[in-house]
Amino acid sequence: MRRFRLSAAALVLVCLAVPMSTACAEFQVGTAMRIITPDPLLPVSGGVGIPNPSKEKKGELTARAIVFRQGDVSVAVVQLDSLGFPSALGNRVCAQVPRLPKANILIGSTHTHSAPDCYAFPDGKGGHTGDLKYMDFVCNKAAEAVNDALDHLQPANLRVATGEAKGKIAYNYYAPDLYDRRMSVIQAVDPSGKALATLVNYAIHPEVLGSGVGIVSPDAIGPLCDKLQEQTGGFAMFMNGAQGGMITADNRDLANPRDVSRGVWNDSRTWDECLRIGHLMADEALRIVKEAPVQKDPKLVCEALDVKFPVESPMMQAIITGSPLKYPFNPDKSVNARLNLVNLGNAQILTIPGEALPNIGFYLKRKMRGEHNLLFGLTNDAFGYILTKVDFMSFPRYDYVSRTSLGEMTGEILIENALLMIDRAPVPQQLSGK
Repeated sequence: MRRFRLSAAALVLVCLAVPMSTACAEFQVGTAMRIITPDPLLPVSGGVGIPNPSKEKKGELTARAIVFRQGDVSVAVVQLDSLGFPSALGNRVCAQVPRLPKANILIGSTHTHSAPDCYAFPDGKGGHTGDLKYMDFVCNKAAEAVNDALDHLQPANLRVATGEAKGKIAYNYYAPDLYDRRMSVIQAVDPSGKALATLVNYAIHPEVLGSGVGIVSPDAIGPLCDKLQEQTGGFAMFMNGAQGGMITADNRDLANPRDVSRGVWNDSRTWDECLRIGHLMADEALRIVKEAPVQKDPKLVCEALDVKFPVESPMMQAIITGSPLKYPFNPDKSVNARLNLVNLGNAQILTIPGEALPNIGFYLKRKMRGEHNLLFGLTNDAFGYILTKVDFMSFPRYDYVSRTSLGEMTGEILIENALLMIDRAPVPQQLSGK
């Protein structure tokens, strides 16, 4: 405990040393997309272990970027259709975008289980499961997308809304009702009101297909973005939320139970089911944002903080030290991960470098100070599951998520430093008069 208190004190100094950037000039938005589907196809990864061979693709894996700019502040948000995207790769992307500070580039994974491994997991034979050329390709395409978005900035206004996404979209596999039903939508519009870009933030594992059916796919996220673009005529992207432990796509075949006593059903692992869920998410996003007021002068604030997390899990230590990606690993067996806090109009966005369990997500949203509070999970890094210390190794059901977490204190360290950032940041714009 003493080591943790000293670490937190040091982080206070780091946080206070990070300058806050604000701006109040014309608001602009730029967007771009690149295809990152491997050609030829590669095996797909659903987590630690040997990837499964693929034989076909459904939809395209993409790198999508949106840049928000106001005055001298620019923030890029990048969506990658991947299981996870470590900071060791994210640093390569940032190095190819010299016009933006690294701390203002937020790179998140959709967490599809139907894409190639970008972790380079150990294969148990002294090697790894990743394709390094493919990882370089993804980095290059992600950087291209950000640079392209920067080259196509245009004046914009903002609309932000949050509401309950209705219908059979997601559930908690461990406890069906314990998940966040709220969907937040950020939509940039031109001065005439035409949609330029729609960003959907929602907590869900996109694993309708899963890694065992031999298909490379963005899963339900591809159909979500495709339908949004078709309906609005603008750009679309998705950022995942606190979907750990395990908030997954509701592809249950409710007429086909597997274990009635435990409430477990067989799943529908088809592309048609991806289309159903993705299209339903798009319909709900447009319903939710439809009546949102236009913000003509949304203020933009971006703050960043490097946080040190001890790596106590033997599995995670092996992944980090054995990876050819050369993760930065501190002598005290810890890693650093960046948190971002962004104020965008009346919305506040907090990034999470992994898969936070829903109770952490609910708590952080309750403490955030925007009229709309968004969590970007698996962003800036993807260090496994994030649990509170009271949940860690507490139930047999949490055995796997505990073993694939950095350690018992990961959730506590995340919460403490997130609250520190929230407390020192200015309150976002308030449109409701509250």
